[in-house]
Amino acid sequence: MIWEYDSMTGLARVKVVSDDGTFVHVEFTNGNGTVCFSDEPSEFTVGDVVLVTDNTLEKAPQELWPSEKSWVGVIKLLHTDEVVVEIGGSLHIMPHPTGTTLKVGNTVEGFGLSKIARVISDSPIRFIDLPGVDDVTIRQFKEESSSSRSFDDFAGSAGIVARAKELIETPLKYYKELDEIGARPIKGVLFTGDPGTGKTLLAKIIASRSDATFYQISGPQIMNKWLGQSEELIRKIFEDAAKQDKAIVFFDEIDSLATQRSDDSHEASRRVVGQLLASMDGFKREKNVMVIATTNRPQDIDSALRRPGRFDWEIHFPLPGRDDREAILRKSQPHGAVSDLPHAAVAEKTESWSPAELVAIWSEAALFAVADRRKRILEEDYIGGFEQVATQRARKEAERKNREG
Repeated sequence: MIWEYDSMTGLARVKVVSDDGTFVHVEFTNGNGTVCFSDEPSEFTVGDVVLVTDNTLEKAPQELWPSEKSWVGVIKLLHTDEVVVEIGGSLHIMPHPTGTTLKVGNTVEGFGLSKIARVISDSPIRFIDLPGVDDVTIRQFKEESSSSRSFDDFAGSAGIVARAKELIETPLKYYKELDEIGARPIKGVLFTGDPGTGKTLLAKIIASRSDATFYQISGPQIMNKWLGQSEELIRKIFEDAAKQDKAIVFFDEIDSLATQRSDDSHEASRRVVGQLLASMDGFKREKNVMVIATTNRPQDIDSALRRPGRFDWEIHFPLPGRDDREAILRKSQPHGAVSDLPHAAVAEKTESWSPAELVAIWSEAALFAVADRRKRILEEDYIGGFEQVATQRARKEAERKNREG
């Protein structure tokens, strides 16, 4: 079977397949994408790993996809074509796998956010079922550095990147030189800003460029799934990080984990804050570990965590301005899009949009192109993608106002 596409080749993953199988939208390991076209139908499915070369698309083993790790989740809801899966305390919608019988409550293994590979257990397995916190448990939060990420992947302000390099990347790379000078080590940096502004992505990029081991911890996940074990989990993660040559311990939504302590605070919350303080203060000067945390409510974080030697540095991630929005749209444009698209006009109409929402325009545009059996994203697809995301934003805003009203 002969396929037509642009000049990109290499290992890729299938993101979208047309109903007749003749159009396949793939994403390469560097995040770029393209649309492949053939006169004959294929049997590719979303999530397949393929090798794109010499006008051919061939299936490749799933394990060749470099940045992908399997996840374990619990089936919460079943529909004919879609499945709702709980993964780490969050709900995700993905296609119903063909050839696999699923039931509500099954524990399943999958890849990405579109591939359920197999059923592990007929009944739900949850973190709280584990007898204790051991090395296997720690590995669930641990991610080795990936050379595939770069600062070019960050869709945000160049000023944020420059400041992050100063506060995080440079101390990780040159901590011995800074120690010889006698500089006080930077232990913690707080990322503040609205959701979708790239806080988690930038932390992972810094870990990648610094060749640091990355630990990602979700505040809501720990409080919901690790009640009674959360202090031990935090302690052992920090102990494991101290064994690494370089490490970043990353807390997402730390305001849900380390709220202001008071007489009315829950005892579990007070213990977690106490353990976090003890862990950060317990690092010796020679340990090359950086702690990063994100929040959109910095005022809710316990004040003790903002004192010198803890999270005493802050980087704010604002919503992009007009020029930044246009730069994000241009930078994230896939290779499968035509040139001379109206980025300036779309940037004018997307005030208060986050970088994540701007990048989502391209996913919607690709769907329009594939549905119309085209291998290029045209201006009409681009505008249609913008309108789709704008409609979704309006609906979410209306739902939020209804909840608050």
